Amino acid sequence: MTTIKDIAIRSKVSSSTVSRVLNNDETLSVTKETRQNILQVAEELKYIPVKKRGTINGGSNTSKAKIGIVLCQSFEEELSDPYFLPIRQGIEYECKTQGLSDIEVFKLQNLNSSQSRSDIDGLIVIGRANPELIEKISIGTQHIIYIDHCPNEKKYDSIIIDFKKATDEVLDHLLGIGYKQIGYIGGKAVEHCINESLSIRDDRQTSFENRMKKENLFNYDNIHIGDFTMTQGYELMKFALKQGNLPNAFFIASDPMAIGALRALQESNLRVPEDVAIVSFNDIEMASYASTPLTTVKVHTEEMGRVGVRLLIERINGRKIPLKVIVPTELVIRESCGNEIKKGGEE
Repeated sequence: MTTIKDIAIRSKVSSSTVSRVLNNDETLSVTKETRQNILQVAEELKYIPVKKRGTINGGSNTSKAKIGIVLCQSFEEELSDPYFLPIRQGIEYECKTQGLSDIEVFKLQNLNSSQSRSDIDGLIVIGRANPELIEKISIGTQHIIYIDHCPNEKKYDSIIIDFKKATDEVLDHLLGIGYKQIGYIGGKAVEHCINESLSIRDDRQTSFENRMKKENLFNYDNIHIGDFTMTQGYELMKFALKQGNLPNAFFIASDPMAIGALRALQESNLRVPEDVAIVSFNDIEMASYASTPLTTVKVHTEEMGRVGVRLLIERINGRKIPLKVIVPTELVIRESCGNEIKKGGEE
């Protein structure tokens, strides 16, 4: 099957130029001769546009489209913080449901800006990757969907959750049952750029600090930041214990970190929630089986992946306007922080 890259080589222009000509991009500045040459080469090579290559479920979707999935996380990171794994699984399940079988998974750390791919009809990016990097490695790919990141809502489709709203729900619960000394344990977000990866402040931390300042309850000493791993959750809670003046409640930004923190508290003979209450984030399967089942924010990660595939199919089939989908979260109440304060609620 003829690809955009084949046409570019024959026409002696870039894959990006070919793609924009074939998609009737009126903002592209090329000569009339160049445009006609590209169209003629495409006809000679019998190029078939993606949205005409086949159908799915009797509709106009394309079963022969080649879909790329870009993972910003290593397999080790997926295992240590299983937030992103079910997103990828949701993508794969939905591709199978939709009859999309030509799928290629790319690990971002194995790619670089000099390795471009022009044979991908649509790309789903899981995590924070700078658009310049993604466009450099996917020349000619017009259809790019971001999951768990929204770099430009006027250009790209995106599926995200509202971290501020979720954090407010956690604090509404904790403050509502009487906790005032509330600590935070979390990690840093990472944005991958062309020649570097940048550590940036996680939205949960920002939302937590802003809300606690608004309530006049913020204490910088109660903020502990590391990596999103069980080991770091354990070590950060150990540090908080050694520091003294331990808060009587913690918002912990991932379930694995919370499970590590639980272990540290138990080793210090502190009970959860009687001595220290915990609310965490994600609601992975392990959360309900922890030594003290975790009150946690449930994120519908698999559905985020499924929605990403549906949006990509719409884009391939001609939708022009980018969409931003905010998937709701919900607070699941379990034993680690119930409905009433047990101890030390007042300062």
